[in-house]
Amino acid sequence: MSLTYQTCLQAVEVVLASGSVPTIVGEAGIGKSALVADLAAKRHAKLFTTVVSLVEKGDLVIPVPPLTTDSFVQTDDYGSLADVQFGYSHTLVAMIRQAEAHPDQEIIWFLDEFNRGTQAVQSELMNLVLQRQINTLKLPRQVHLILAENPDATMAGFEQSHYGVTPGDAAIADRTTRLILRADTPSWLDWATAEVAGQPRIDPLVTAYLAENPGDLYVATTGTMADDDLQPTPRAWERVSRALRQVDRENLWGHLEMLTAILQGNLGITVGMAFAGYISEQRPGLTVEQAFQAEDAVATFTDLVPAQQQQILQLCLAAGADWPLTVAANARRFTELLEVCPPDGQFAVAQLMADEPDLLE
Repeated sequence: MSLTYQTCLQAVEVVLASGSVPTIVGEAGIGKSALVADLAAKRHAKLFTTVVSLVEKGDLVIPVPPLTTDSFVQTDDYGSLADVQFGYSHTLVAMIRQAEAHPDQEIIWFLDEFNRGTQAVQSELMNLVLQRQINTLKLPRQVHLILAENPDATMAGFEQSHYGVTPGDAAIADRTTRLILRADTPSWLDWATAEVAGQPRIDPLVTAYLAENPGDLYVATTGTMADDDLQPTPRAWERVSRALRQVDRENLWGHLEMLTAILQGNLGITVGMAFAGYISEQRPGLTVEQAFQAEDAVATFTDLVPAQQQQILQLCLAAGADWPLTVAANARRFTELLEVCPPDGQFAVAQLMADEPDLLE
């Protein structure tokens, strides 16, 4: 059974409270890391993350040769023996220091992309999960471990998955609690619209679009858009949100071709095009006030795609009460913009004017 974001968050807390280790399974970019970060924030825990796919065997613990004469053990019959010590990774050292400095604060150690590590690395980490100890180092009592995995074809319900993973053996699978996370648009929108530092986590253009098109939050590779080599995921929408805010800072809404390329590079061709069309309607590149008053309005208008140009002129007509075309300056500017449009755009605008007989009364 797959779980929504909030239900999975609750399930992880129950598993931790029972003394077990949860493994969150979900597609790439679906929100596993965000869920663990939210859990740490909710519990006021210190979060440490290890991306297992980047770990090599021995990275956590490195044998250190004797450094002084005290590190040698003299025997009567077997000669001099070296008492080899161990050096530990920075993550483990930082974790121990955190535990000593804040003995009452929880620590969450998140082992991300667990099944993308090699079999040797998985076995080494699972020994840590089970024994809570590596050589002489023992994990502090307040450390909780959480694993995250991408699905693989050996898991029920994911027979068509094609991730480059190293499936763990049955012994490993039997020692954690598997929780399957699914894309859940309502929960994600609640998270995305929550304010952080005075603004929503995700740009309102994204959340408004997904509220109207909830199926576009995540598209499975086996779905109707499987021909696209890129698919939208919650993580991809986060990247899009950051890009939109940068576009807003630089006032680049008129560069729809550039923006469309960025959207398609994150969301795939189908959803990228659909969202670009939505943006052109919501942010056409020029406000009505700019269209009528800005000195560079005609030059900016000329650089826009025809769909944006037509949208701006329609907005100008709709704002006739504030910007009447019976005023000479307004009529002159509107004509300049209309002349830039391709013939089919001019015809569409003329039809709209003809349908409003009171427009020039």
